[in-house]
Amino acid sequence: MNTVPVRPSVAFGICLKKIEGNALVEAVKVGLLGLGTVGGGTVNVLKRNAEEISRRAGRGIQVTHAAARDLNKPRICDTDGITLTTDPMSVVNDPDIQIVIELIGGDGLAKDLVMAAIEQGKHVVTANKALIAKHGNEIFAAAQKKNVMVAFEAAVAGGIPIIKAIREGLAGNKIQWLAGIINGTGNFILTEMRDKGRDFDDVLKEAQELGYAEADPTFDVEGIDAAHKLTILASIAFGIPLQFDAAYTEGITKITREDVNYAEELGYRIKHLGVSRCTEKGVELRVHPTLIPERRLLANVDGVMNAVLVNGDAVGPTLYYGAGAGDEPTASAVVADLVDMVRVLTSDPENRVPHLAFQPDALSDIPILPMAEVTTAYYLRMQADDRPGVLADVTRILGDAGISIEAIIQKEPLPDSDNANIIMLTHRVEEQQMDKAIASIEALPAIHNKLTRIRVESLDAD
Repeated sequence: MNTVPVRPSVAFGICLKKIEGNALVEAVKVGLLGLGTVGGGTVNVLKRNAEEISRRAGRGIQVTHAAARDLNKPRICDTDGITLTTDPMSVVNDPDIQIVIELIGGDGLAKDLVMAAIEQGKHVVTANKALIAKHGNEIFAAAQKKNVMVAFEAAVAGGIPIIKAIREGLAGNKIQWLAGIINGTGNFILTEMRDKGRDFDDVLKEAQELGYAEADPTFDVEGIDAAHKLTILASIAFGIPLQFDAAYTEGITKITREDVNYAEELGYRIKHLGVSRCTEKGVELRVHPTLIPERRLLANVDGVMNAVLVNGDAVGPTLYYGAGAGDEPTASAVVADLVDMVRVLTSDPENRVPHLAFQPDALSDIPILPMAEVTTAYYLRMQADDRPGVLADVTRILGDAGISIEAIIQKEPLPDSDNANIIMLTHRVEEQQMDKAIASIEALPAIHNKLTRIRVESLDAD
């Protein structure tokens, strides 16, 4: 284990203590696990806004210890006043640390550190969506047993306070559905494809060069990252246990320039959307490319920005928009959780806001609805022989399956081609009916290749 001794810091000293009457109140000591982008941003926000944060929390908040893989790596923050170490467990085990901030990521070592902190009766703040989505049920049960809090505002949509909004601001509502653009990388790619007519692979390469996408972009472009976040949102919206394994995920790798252009022609835009809706049969939990009407505010969220639309029975639709990643936007959510924790450090655990919005013994056992039973509208694109009778065969199959057509576009064949693109918008239908119809259409001799199928959501306030 390597350790760098603490160095005094005048800048950070402003929040070490405050005078209340004649009493000196010591700052709350915090241990930080991970000094990367978000960790550095958290230190910067805490130092820069120390006085304001102290006024809001009632006490100062001081990062006294931090763990990082490489102690010699250049930082975006000033680490004066912080003891640095390469051993994160030593930070957790320090008896003076009252709150542990976990910013390591992943669900291996991070889980061990969080569980160790809870076992020692320490509160935890994390930005780790995978950890919460996959192990949150176990973590929250342990935290309840030890009467400590685990806060995770930064795990979803970066600096947007969407967890607090649903859990507290909308506590008087029955949430009916929510839909969100909750992965900035995917949104950047689709925006560039639409605005500049670029191909997916070309934009993905640029996203990697800009640092928006990892060298292995699977988590972003295949919807896994968004599914982690949607799992958390659905749990606090509908009072159900976290069930990431039941989430349906579909990526954007098969979206083409043609689909983006045809969607525009029909008055829609394609977004990689996370959707959760509470129905009589169960809770929908799905991430996939989605056509949404271009007039919707959500359709106009571009670039790397995030937005979540929440529909409550009393308030109607409410939209939350902002930066979904970045050092200080995410740090904003981390520090907000810290302030909340400091405010209630001495409060009765029974009176704290529940981790998943609902009291632990009041969570519902309503099931996650299988994708086959989800009802939605569809965009269909197919390549077909340009000859009479083909369109009639397709519409007959759809009609026999009880699927109504809202709009049809047939494009002229390209030069040196006998194949025409047929684009259809359907009315809402259960997915398993559409699956059967697509299989029958693809079996027609006049249809070439696989159909492209993209779900359509109107996002009406119903």
